[in-house]
Amino acid sequence: MQSPTADGVPSEASVYAKVTRRLIPLLFVCYVVAYLDRVNVGFAKLQMVDALQFSDAVYGFGAGIFFIGYFLFEVPSNLLLERLGARVWIARIMITWSLVSGAFAFVEQIPWGPLPALFGLPRVEFSFYALRMLLGLAEAGFFPGIILYLTYWYPSARRARAIALFMTALTVANVFGGPLSGAIMQYADGLQGWAGWRWLFVLEALPSMVVGVLVLVWLPDTPATASWLTSSERAVVQRAVAADYTPASAGATAERVRDAMKDGRLWALAFVYLTFALGLYGVNFWMPTIIQELGIGKTDYLRVGLISAIPWGLAGIAMVLYGSHSDRTGERRWHVAAALLVASGGLLGLALSGHAIVPSVVSLTLVACGLLCAASAFWSLPTGFLRQSAAAAGIAWINSIGNLGGHFGPDMIGRIRESTGSASAAFLALAGLVASGGVVTLLATRPNAMPGAPMLRQPRQEPS
Repeated sequence: MQSPTADGVPSEASVYAKVTRRLIPLLFVCYVVAYLDRVNVGFAKLQMVDALQFSDAVYGFGAGIFFIGYFLFEVPSNLLLERLGARVWIARIMITWSLVSGAFAFVEQIPWGPLPALFGLPRVEFSFYALRMLLGLAEAGFFPGIILYLTYWYPSARRARAIALFMTALTVANVFGGPLSGAIMQYADGLQGWAGWRWLFVLEALPSMVVGVLVLVWLPDTPATASWLTSSERAVVQRAVAADYTPASAGATAERVRDAMKDGRLWALAFVYLTFALGLYGVNFWMPTIIQELGIGKTDYLRVGLISAIPWGLAGIAMVLYGSHSDRTGERRWHVAAALLVASGGLLGLALSGHAIVPSVVSLTLVACGLLCAASAFWSLPTGFLRQSAAAAGIAWINSIGNLGGHFGPDMIGRIRESTGSASAAFLALAGLVASGGVVTLLATRPNAMPGAPMLRQPRQEPS
């Protein structure tokens, strides 16, 4: 039931409650299945590396090369989303990545012709790298596309909470995806003559195909095309979003792509996001291995999944509360910086805890909570000074540059593990890098850090 104002116009609070109910659950499910297909290689690794005779270095490089493909197509993908519409483009992304993800079950059977020899790689190793890169190309533009899409609907004062609700999919994917992946690996192993890791890729690719079709049917491109909003409700949303772009801020707003690329804040925030991705994916792709090495049985994959759910479950709760607090106070920069410093402390603890189970799980929890809390407020920083096409390109550019950390983090851990037998040195390096991201956040987003920079603190929104 709506709560209209005295003149009969729906209140902004009631309209946004309706918008959130209609959009966020679908986008949430999209991100859950996307993230499962991106990181399930971490669980598959527990069987796959022995079956395919991969070293830690081969796995680490292959896990991370996903982000090279992501980088190459990120900005073009977001610009195509703006041109073709969110509904068609997000559906295209999901359907193509579903096909590529399922193909991992046949990794050693795919004919690549002369390409492996051209790159000087064994055929199966090349196939693993190629599929991971193709998965990145297929998924490129999904996350920044959703962030851009939310700017069509939510003004900056409401955006951090919407992003936090959407990004809790990260934690749900890990909370439920870990036990699910472990259960598939453990109980489907040998079914129809297939190893558990093959079933993992096929079964977790199917939901992406289904959800991609649902996006094509249900997702409106903009508020103007949302049939489930009345004309007065659409007007409320459009006014709220338009109010973010006022003559007072126009002089400091990057309207064109080339203006956005000249803005030093864009590059600084890309570095911050790089440190975030180094920590997040470095730990995430290796978490099943880290947990298994705490003394879990080699084939007790379900137990590994259940323990991995602990850090992500707590992080999901923390992220929603943290994003809501950032919205209530209107403060962004300190929220991001403080959370990154917490994550850095967790990485330091991980480096020092060895194979002690309680300190290791506590450290993993600090890493997960710190990084996801930082993410809940982070995207309100660039969307505070980018608009229109500059927002499409700028958000994608930050995400693509930043996500290169998703390549270097897992790769660094794999190489250090292979050369030293331990990942402690890698976690120390990651702790320093993540901490530097917090420092750069504070320096680059000061109100007077650059000429004409708008305040990156949003006014507190009073309850309506």
